[in-house]
Formats: sequence, structure tokens, C-alpha cells
Amino acid sequence: MMDISQHKFSSPVKLLSQANMMPQWIASHAYADLTGFISAMNDAVKDKKLSEKYPISAAIEKLSNVLSTLSKWIDDIPPIDQPQRFGNKAFKQFYDKLVAESSTLLEEMLDERFHSSVCEIKVYLNEAFGNSTRIDYGTGHEFAFIAFLCCLYKLEILLEPDSVATVFNIFNQYIGVCRKLQTTYNMEPAGSHGVWSLDDFHFLPFIWGSSQLNGQSRISPAKAVQEDYYLSFYKDYMYLAAVKHICSVKTGPFPEHSNQLWNISGVPLWSKVNSGLIKMYKAEVLAKYPVIQHFLFGSLLTLDPFKN
Repeated sequence: MMDISQHKFSSPVKLLSQANMMPQWIASHAYADLTGFISAMNDAVKDKKLSEKYPISAAIEKLSNVLSTLSKWIDDIPPIDQPQRFGNKAFKQFYDKLVAESSTLLEEMLDERFHSSVCEIKVYLNEAFGNSTRIDYGTGHEFAFIAFLCCLYKLEILLEPDSVATVFNIFNQYIGVCRKLQTTYNMEPAGSHGVWSLDDFHFLPFIWGSSQLNGQSRISPAKAVQEDYYLSFYKDYMYLAAVKHICSVKTGPFPEHSNQLWNISGVPLWSKVNSGLIKMYKAEVLAKYPVIQHFLFGSLLTLDPFKN
């Protein structure tokens, strides 16, 4: 258990300065911690519906309130009239407000003994909602939110009984805020693979969402992309909610605008979909220098080599 009073927190910084450092990243403590966290959450939500009852601790409630505050800020900062369609510059106002107020939001959320950690964990929260210069969002920003949540577990602000609520309440709410940002400010996908990606912006709802579906027999991978199924069950399953969202913002035949998801729908078992998506995430997100070069390392998530 970490002794918070003795620990020296530091503002996270970029350390991966060149592509040949990727093996160092994959062998690092941070990589082990973050992939372990994703796997633990994946196991926690297996064969569970969003509508099921699960424990909600005071820490989860406070974190949920932070996300509700951010959602309200979007309402308070409407898009501005501008000639270009994409990248509404009002997003910069939202982002500047986040950077200015994230310390206060987190200090209000946390017990005083954790306040010394705010200088470190706030950076991951700030990084989790997009880039204010390019006005874009991608899997690197989503990964920053995973880093933020992982830090809360390392600090024992969140505990193992919070696992289901972390995915169903907090991460699901986070995705809602991000989609609101993306549509309100017409954010561009950051380094998207276009029709070859799962989604222009997100990856993890499909990993954890496929774990949810692993164990039930009513909805097969083939049925998950059929309109009558995703409209009927999206409130229970993140995967179907993600498919529904894609179909609400894209036009044309599903196999054309979401080729990867269409190919996945041909896999017979959700267990195979889930394990395949985890491998794909490690290969297409975590092993790609253009994504990971932006990752920040501090005292909690370090580039030090991981030793079993």
C-alpha cells in the first residue's frame, strides 16, 4: 500500500521521443499497469448488463459529479459561428476552462490526504477530452482517461468493488461527455483509420462492451449490427450503444462506413470477439508510436522496466 504522505508526486511528462523507444514502453511498469487495468475491468463486466444493480461508492458518486459538471460546461459554451465546418473554436473555451478548474474539481472530489496527488492525476484528466489546438479527439485521449482511472486505483481512491461502476457508471458517462463534445464542436478524429477503424473516435466501448455480451446467447455478433437489435438493447450493452451512435452520425450501408465492425459481426462467439479486440487494441493503439508518443509519465505510471 502506498504511503501518500511520503510519496513525491510529479506532473507527468512526455518521455517517448522516438519510435525506437517503443520496446521500452511495452516493457514498462506503465504498460503493465494499464493493460492489467483494462483486463481487470474487462473481467468485471463479463456477462453483465448496464441496467443491473451494482455497488456505487461515495468516490464513484463524486467522480460522476465531476463528469456531470463537464457536461454542463458544454451546454454553457455553445459553438460559435465560423466559416469552417469542422473544429469549432468554442471547444478551446471548454478546454481552457477544464485546465483552469481541474485542480479544484479534483480537490473537491478527494479527501484532503489525496490533494498532493492532484498535480499528477489532473494532467491525465485534462488530456482525456481532446486537443484544443487541432480540435480533434482520438484513442490517445481515450487512453488518457484510462490512465486517470488507473491512477485512482493505484492510489486506492477507487477499490476492487468499484470495478463494475467504473465501467458502467464512470466510463460510460465519460463516453457520453466525449460524444457530446464531438457533435457539439464538430471535432475531427485524431489519426483515424477512417472506415477501417471500429469507430472514428473510440475503441474501449467495444472491448468492454463485447465482454458484457460474452455469456448471453440472445444477441450474437451478427445480430449486434442489425437495427432492430441495437435499438432494442443499447441501454443494456455498451457495444450496441456504440453501434447505434455510429449509425446515427454516419450515412450509407453499414458494411461501407464501418467495415471493421461489419467484419467482426461474422465472428461466431463473443469470447472470440473480445479476445480479438484486446489483441487489436494492443497492436493498433498501444503499439503505434503516433498514438503513444503523446503519453505522459509521472510517479504513478512510469517508464521504469516492469519486473514480474
